[in-house]
Amino acid sequence: MEILKPEGVADLSSLLKGLSFVDPAVTQRVLDIISQVRSSGDEALLRFTRELDGWDAGAGFEVERSELEEAWRGLSSEDKRALEVAKERIERYHERQRESSWFCEEGGSLLGMLVRPLERVGVYVPGGRAAYPSTVLMNVVPARVAGVAEVVMCVPAPGGYKNPYVLAAAHLCGVDRVFLLGGAQAVAAMAFGTESVPKVDKIVGPGNIYVAEAKRLVYGEVDIDSIAGPSEVLVIADDTANPRWVAADLLSQAEHDPMARSFLVCTSRGFALEVMGEVERQLEGLPTAAVARASWRDNGVVVIVDSLEEAAGVANSLAPEHLEVVVEDPWSLLPMLKNAGAIFLGPYSPEPMGDYIAGPNHTLPTGGRARFSSPLGVYHFVKRTSLICLDRKTFVGLCGDAMRLAEIEGLIAHKRSIEIRLEGEEG
Repeated sequence: MEILKPEGVADLSSLLKGLSFVDPAVTQRVLDIISQVRSSGDEALLRFTRELDGWDAGAGFEVERSELEEAWRGLSSEDKRALEVAKERIERYHERQRESSWFCEEGGSLLGMLVRPLERVGVYVPGGRAAYPSTVLMNVVPARVAGVAEVVMCVPAPGGYKNPYVLAAAHLCGVDRVFLLGGAQAVAAMAFGTESVPKVDKIVGPGNIYVAEAKRLVYGEVDIDSIAGPSEVLVIADDTANPRWVAADLLSQAEHDPMARSFLVCTSRGFALEVMGEVERQLEGLPTAAVARASWRDNGVVVIVDSLEEAAGVANSLAPEHLEVVVEDPWSLLPMLKNAGAIFLGPYSPEPMGDYIAGPNHTLPTGGRARFSSPLGVYHFVKRTSLICLDRKTFVGLCGDAMRLAEIEGLIAHKRSIEIRLEGEEG
C-alpha cells in the first residue's frame, strides 16, 4: 500500500488519530457559555450575540412568521422549484422510515412497544461560512414525518444579516419558531430554555466545534442526534473512473472547511497522479479555492492499493461520512463495505446529489463514527415505550423464576413485590 499527500507522506493509522479530540480550552469556554445562559437566560443571549455575532438583538431574537412568508415570496420561481423538489424527495424517502407501535399476545398476556413522536425538537442551522437551506430541509422534514408537534430553529445572523434562503426553507418546511441565535449559546438556550426560547426535548443539526461541544455537554438534559465533526468524503476508484470527475468530487468536500477530509483510494499510481494534477487545475478557477486548497493540502490523502478488496478494507477502517464507489462494477463491492454514513454507487451518484436532492438524509456520522452510528432519520424523532400487561395465570407461572432471580441479585424488596401478590392469592 502506498500513501501520498499533496505535501509529504502520511501513515494511514495517523488519519484516525485525533478525530474526537477537543481542545480543553474550547470545552471550558463552552461550559462558561452554557452556565451563563442557564443562569441569566435572555440577558446572556443578548450579550453573546453582541460579542460573537456582532449585532444588537435588543428588539428580540425571534423571526416573525410574516417575515418567513416574505422570504419565501421573494424567491425566484427557479429557487422555489429547487427547494420544493428537494423537500418532496426527502419527504418521500423518509416516509419509508416510519415506525408503528406493535403488540403481541403470549397466552393471556400482552406485550408491546409504543412508538410516539417527541413533542418539541430544536434544529440548529449553521450560518457562518455559508447559508444552508438544505440543512433546514434535512433536519425538519424527518421530524415532521415522525409527527413532532413543534419544531424550533436557531440560526446565527452574523452582523444581523438574515439569510432569505434559510428563512424561506423554514417557511416551506413549516418550522414553528425561528430564533436568530448561533453557537454554543443557541444550544444552551434550547437545552435549558430562556424567557424567549422554549426548552426542547432534542437538538439536531450540525455546527462548528463550539456547537458540537455544546451538544455533547448538554446531552442528558436533552437528547442530541450526534456530535458532528469536519466533513469527509472517501472515493474508491479504479482506472475506469474519470479523473476530472473524481477530482471535482474530492473538492466538493474540501470547500466546506479547512478541516474537511478528502480521501482517494485507487488501484494505480498513474490514476492517482492524474487526479492529483486535476485537483490542482480545478483549484485555479474555484471561488472557494482558499478553503478547498487548505483542506486538500492539510487533510487530502491518496491511498494506492493492490485490489478493490484492499480498498474496501481501507474504507472500513476509516468509516467515512461519505463513500463514493466509482469502479467498473460498484455493486460487486457493496457487500464488502461495512462502515460508511452514506454510500454513493457509480459515476452518476456524486456526493453533492446526496447533500441536496437524492432523498436520503445528508446529516451523517463523521470522525469514524459510522462504525456504530446511522444517518439522521425519522427514528431519531420518536421515543419507544415498552408495554407489559400480564394476566393472573402468566404471573403465577413466572413468579417462581422471577423471585429466584431477585434472590440471586440480593434484591429482597423485588422478591417481596411478587411474593405479596401470591399471599393475596392464597388469602
